[in-house]
Amino acid sequence: MSKQPGEKRGRHLKGLRKLRFSGNVLIAMFLKLLVVLVLLFLSRFLFYLFNLSYFSHISFLEFLRIFAAGLRFDISAVLFLNIPFIVMDSLPFRFRYDKVYQGFANGYFYVINTLVLITNFIDIIYFRFTLKRMTADIFSYVGGISDFPSLILQFIYDFWFAQLICIVFILVMILFCRRIRVKPGRKTMKAFFYYPVQAIFFLVIGFISVIGMRGGTQLRPIGLVTAGKYTSSRNSPLVLNTPFSIVKTWFHPSLTIKDYYSSESELAKIYSPMHKGSKNGFKPFNVLIVIMESFGCEHIGSLNRHYEEGRYRGFTPAFDSLIPQGLLFKAFANEKSSMMAVPAILSSIPSLMNDAFILSSYSGDRITGIAGLLKKKGYTTAFFHGGTNGTMGLDNYTRLTGFDRYYGRTEYNNDEDYDGKWGIRDEAFFQFTAQQLNKIKQPFVATLFSLSSHHPYFVPGRYKHVFRDGKLPIQKSIMYADYSLGRFIQTIRKMPWYKNTLVVITADHTSEGYFPYYRSGVGQYSIPILFLFPDKGIKGINGEIAQQTDLMPTILSYMRYDKDFFAFGTDMLDPAAPHFSMHYVAGIYTLIKGDHALEFDGLKSLSLYNLKQDSLQQQNLLGSEPEVTQEMERFIKAYIQQYNNRVIENMLTIQK
Repeated sequence: MSKQPGEKRGRHLKGLRKLRFSGNVLIAMFLKLLVVLVLLFLSRFLFYLFNLSYFSHISFLEFLRIFAAGLRFDISAVLFLNIPFIVMDSLPFRFRYDKVYQGFANGYFYVINTLVLITNFIDIIYFRFTLKRMTADIFSYVGGISDFPSLILQFIYDFWFAQLICIVFILVMILFCRRIRVKPGRKTMKAFFYYPVQAIFFLVIGFISVIGMRGGTQLRPIGLVTAGKYTSSRNSPLVLNTPFSIVKTWFHPSLTIKDYYSSESELAKIYSPMHKGSKNGFKPFNVLIVIMESFGCEHIGSLNRHYEEGRYRGFTPAFDSLIPQGLLFKAFANEKSSMMAVPAILSSIPSLMNDAFILSSYSGDRITGIAGLLKKKGYTTAFFHGGTNGTMGLDNYTRLTGFDRYYGRTEYNNDEDYDGKWGIRDEAFFQFTAQQLNKIKQPFVATLFSLSSHHPYFVPGRYKHVFRDGKLPIQKSIMYADYSLGRFIQTIRKMPWYKNTLVVITADHTSEGYFPYYRSGVGQYSIPILFLFPDKGIKGINGEIAQQTDLMPTILSYMRYDKDFFAFGTDMLDPAAPHFSMHYVAGIYTLIKGDHALEFDGLKSLSLYNLKQDSLQQQNLLGSEPEVTQEMERFIKAYIQQYNNRVIENMLTIQK
């Protein structure tokens, strides 16, 4: 006679109820930590599945190697974050069996490990926006967003499926760990023997825990860059876990003094951020810098006609129409964050560390920027961003670097155009900016920073069916932002000051990518830089490598700025200048120079790629092109030394 389904379920539940442990406190502690470790390890598989398009190139053998290596980082994170729990349960005293005492120990265990799972699951989705594991700077970033509660609710709503799985994981942890209970055994061992034996256990557990937290017995504890031992830097996020990344960057100094070169003169010959002023007579053009949110090259139709069998239209018709009228660089962002982009663009200071420069411990350094330099020439300086005033610390940074006027949501003073999340919608705020520029005294230097193409990708209701959807959720809002930009340019062209104005249009960073190149280590930083010069004869597409930090020195050089200035970029229009791009993520520096990209961990080179022959960076040439490696390593060391030492020593301006 066959068993009924209800009877089978009853047997399964009965079997589950048998999964209990009640006994020694140390065994109970080990089993609870094991439950968390297994769940953290399994969440890596979900991280892989949710971001499969980014990791689809990984072979099965490499997949196994990455997951095996990831266990080392999982053990480190679980042990480090559970130190109080481990200490409480392994103290060599009998009171650790007390119910109240165990209540405190378990309370800590459940709270901290719930946070461990939550942060890891947030990154399952957040990774597609940053292409790295979250680091400790996320807390500074969150603190700088005035509408964070509203945005986090939107994030949960949009990605509810990931949050639901996270809740399931937390419930599984609680279900299994509640079946693991501490029960004191019979007091068969006298105190004379009990305490020394338990003290030995305490020391052994402490010793093993330290080894686990360090990731082994090697000389240096594991860090973010250790992931590079097991796979390429592109795949490192899959080896790591988010709690580990946050812990390692929280307790690690942002920068350290470098001494690759002992001679300052030798260092300066290889690379120097000092720029000489022009002697050819200053040209007082107005300067307008437009920073478009997430406006990566992938969205620009005219730069990607080779996709979709030549049928790719892109999502930026207005920007495409401007390209023939100016000089375009298919350049690189120095980062993947708005907070890092603004200093790179306006002060020529990249963030070659885990923190955004304006949120780091070095934010008090004396710095300047294009606004401060031109203000000394009598320029009016203004910064426009439709976000709630105070968001991302932009008002503080712009004031620090010489912008006297700040126009935000408060100055706009009409919340009928508020998008409910970030600030005033682009179309309305761009037109407001145009009218304000028409009122301020010339010459001026102004910056306009858009916001509508930021998640949750606001598009006004009347345009919902005007702009088309794309392969990526952001692309409809990119079309709206592009439309707003087009209308803005049409408006300011009618104004009397426009004919004497240098307009620069660029992006703060890229969005998530769809095409393979734009998901590659280099392609994920690909942004446009378009110059609309007062001299209408300067047009075309320039193939030189360029980066955001090049903007300020290029503008100043074009204007024949006659004072010495400090910048970590170079003049994009000078054929004799070194043309390169630098970015940093999770302990790895990437230098793009000539045809090659070099990845460097601060001590040694990790990989070298020929981007012309291998744009997807699949063939590591580190061992086969030693001369190129040596030359690029020589340059990257000089750049890092200049950056680190000057930031630490507060030497980011021309010293008089």
